Amino acid sequence: MGVNRLGTYDPYVSTPVLATKLFPPARRSELVARPRLADRLDSTLSRGHRLTLVSAPAGFGKTTLLSDWAASQERVGWLSLDEGDNALPRFLAHLWAALAGAGLDLDPAALEAAPTSAALTTLVNELVRAGQQRPGPDWLLVLDDYHVIEAPEVHEAMTFLLDHGPDQLHLLVATRSDPPLPLSRLRSRGQLTEVRAADLRFAPAEAMEFLNEMMGLHLTEGDVQALEERTEGWIAGLQLAALSLRDVSDRGDVAEFIGAFAGSNRFVIDYLVDEVLARQGAEVRDFLLRTAILYRLTGPLCDAVTGGSYGGQVLAELDRGNVFLVPLDAERSWYRYHHLFGDVLRARLMAEYPEQVPALHQAASDWHASHQLVADAVRHSLAAGDYDRAAYLMEEALPDMRRTRQDSVMLGWTRSLPDTVVRRSPVLNILSGWSLMLAGDLDGMERRLDDAEAAMAAGAHDKALAATWADTEDLRTAPATLWVYRAALAQARGDIPAVVRHARRALDLAGADDHFVRGAAGGFLGLAAWASGDVQEALSTFSEAVRSLHAAGNLVDELDSTVVLGDMWISAGRLHRARRLYERALETATAAGEPYPRATADLHVGLAERDRELDDLVSAEEHLATARVLGEHGSITENRHRWYVAMAQVRVATGDHAMAKQLLAQAEDLYRPGSYPDLRPLAAMRARVDIAAGDLTAAEEWADSHDVTSDDDASFLREYEHLTLVRLLLARHRESRADDAGKVLALLDRLHADANGTRAGSLLEIGMLRALTHHAREHQLEALAELNQALAAAPEPDGYARLFLDEGAPMLALLHDAAFRPDGEYDVLRQHARRLLDTTPSAAPTAPDHGSQAGPLSERELEVLRLLDSELTGPEIARHLFVSLNTLRTHTKRIFTKLDVNTRAAAIRRGHELGLL
Repeated sequence: MGVNRLGTYDPYVSTPVLATKLFPPARRSELVARPRLADRLDSTLSRGHRLTLVSAPAGFGKTTLLSDWAASQERVGWLSLDEGDNALPRFLAHLWAALAGAGLDLDPAALEAAPTSAALTTLVNELVRAGQQRPGPDWLLVLDDYHVIEAPEVHEAMTFLLDHGPDQLHLLVATRSDPPLPLSRLRSRGQLTEVRAADLRFAPAEAMEFLNEMMGLHLTEGDVQALEERTEGWIAGLQLAALSLRDVSDRGDVAEFIGAFAGSNRFVIDYLVDEVLARQGAEVRDFLLRTAILYRLTGPLCDAVTGGSYGGQVLAELDRGNVFLVPLDAERSWYRYHHLFGDVLRARLMAEYPEQVPALHQAASDWHASHQLVADAVRHSLAAGDYDRAAYLMEEALPDMRRTRQDSVMLGWTRSLPDTVVRRSPVLNILSGWSLMLAGDLDGMERRLDDAEAAMAAGAHDKALAATWADTEDLRTAPATLWVYRAALAQARGDIPAVVRHARRALDLAGADDHFVRGAAGGFLGLAAWASGDVQEALSTFSEAVRSLHAAGNLVDELDSTVVLGDMWISAGRLHRARRLYERALETATAAGEPYPRATADLHVGLAERDRELDDLVSAEEHLATARVLGEHGSITENRHRWYVAMAQVRVATGDHAMAKQLLAQAEDLYRPGSYPDLRPLAAMRARVDIAAGDLTAAEEWADSHDVTSDDDASFLREYEHLTLVRLLLARHRESRADDAGKVLALLDRLHADANGTRAGSLLEIGMLRALTHHAREHQLEALAELNQALAAAPEPDGYARLFLDEGAPMLALLHDAAFRPDGEYDVLRQHARRLLDTTPSAAPTAPDHGSQAGPLSERELEVLRLLDSELTGPEIARHLFVSLNTLRTHTKRIFTKLDVNTRAAAIRRGHELGLL
């Protein structure tokens, strides 16, 4: 992370670090000692608190308090936050640098070598290691101005540190409003120190010391008390009052001033700042107003804005004069205005010289652009209203912004430009169209793509228009890229033939070395084949597309595509292949040394789904916890909903159907039609949860509202819905004995034929449901034969567990029956059944309680119950089991007790009701 003399960064480093953000304000000699607050902060160490929250409105001395206290501590890291830290990679980079500055022996390459998903874990492990190797004071991390953080992913990263950080790490947060961190939980656990506005207000004695000793006034105790009462100990108000009172020497004037000191804070501030400004020389006052537009100040930048040549000297004089200037580094080369003071300066500038504001912002934009601070350059061009210049800067910055995955910043830029400006730029039209697709506005996306095409046509004849575009790779490949996005739009609308046409058009327009465009277009051809049900073609085409993305050096999109490729292998029944693909992709992301929160989050979700299928719910939740810390909930991706889907499936596996439905409702709120075919519609997924929970009425309402019937034609895009309907019909059959088995088997036959031997995952599920249909009709041997045949045809049958276990008691009964079959009968099924029953916790033989306190049936009792449901007499059953008749009677008595029945016939009936027979 290279930092130059201006405290900026090498533009070719992927995650910039501003050195000026890592220094607390310089400690002033004129400070009021506040031992009561220092003691409160000390308690964060002595009591082992994880978080100290200093929360109060502006002007209450939060930063001063923390910087003064931190100066007396060891191992302190400081980070001054700004709006740019809402990008998680930037936030983590600065967090890492702040702790390194606190004396934590951190290798900067360790952050670059880890994806964002692993960065926090790496940090926690480094803290633990350092604490073991270097016992001593704990590490303190101060985050100043936390109220500027709005990004959920940053709040989630902070929550991860609070939940998982070692005891050696203490976080101190200064903010104007309470952040969305787990404050209640920390408070209830006694792990939170809180310093509020009431604590920060100057007590009368502190106000006396501040006004008379620090500010050099000679006020009476009554004067101080009056000012303290009117300001309620508000430090900024007292400071402003003191600056005005410095030149009031007459005793009567002092009393009059203090007596008139009333009203709302805004009016008081306006009055006092007028007084302060009125006492400044004309040149200094002009400097203050002109530089008020800047977010950070340094001498050369101020000179560029004011046209002067003494900016550094003026800043130093203002600093010495205590005129609301906050130093940002130890060398006092970078500053910012006190927030409220800056607000008032800007208001005064707009009131007095509104015509100068655009030119001031434009000068600031030029300076930032010349120092590779593009984000600040764009911000000032937008503030100047120079939208053409802002658009040009955006186009220039897009390649680097895309490479460093600053998606939210890019999309925010397009929303900040007037529609007329966006429509003139092919590149920005395409970017805006992507933004609209992510928002679910497909019609809006189409209009933007039409505008992009029109702009390119106009630029071919209007050289002046074309000259306004930045000459970038994005502009050169825009004609082909346009058709890639048209393919994405067609995919989102489910128009598969159009996807193929548009993707092929993109390939025709792309050059041989345009690897990104070729990879994206090839990817859509693969997706179209997948949506059509031809998994083998999809795998071949999409794998080639991923290789093109690799050749383009676009690792992020390559990793994103790996998630989709893994899903295709799952359709092919190759679950182990999909897992290996996910794991290698995570290794690649880690070895690349770049933070890739979006891709790594999706990979962890994919691994969670594989663990869930294997019934390893603990590992599944661990992967989901890792994904949650990543940019998955705040990333710009159509997969944001998938985390909730995966967690819902985990909850289904634990029997928590209510929570599963809540999670699916959240997934529906996040879901947007996008580039990937919707093969698991959320409404159908929710219907499956209803079926598992026994709410068949809700599931039937789903089928009616979505026109899902047993007479439908088979297609891969509707396969999930039809397999859900099969489960509904089977559940209704078990409840009411309604015999829809003929329709069910006919539908399953059509689905089996549509799978065409290539979608092994589909074929296994269809075979399983055929077996359950035969079982529901009490055709046990056909059920066992069907399930045995399906497993024998599956390429990786040992990759499946929850597929069977989620079917509940009927499937468990089949598995138990198969497990005790003699050798030579249904060998594949018998081995699979025994593996499931032996290795998966959820496969223990169980029956619903129904008021019984005797527990579930044992394996032996289930075997006896199945023999009772036959034509065999009691002695014949005993001989079959090689036990005495008395032993058989003991088993039978236990079965009757557990099923709460008194006769053989009642036990058989109850066994059918519970799906055990």
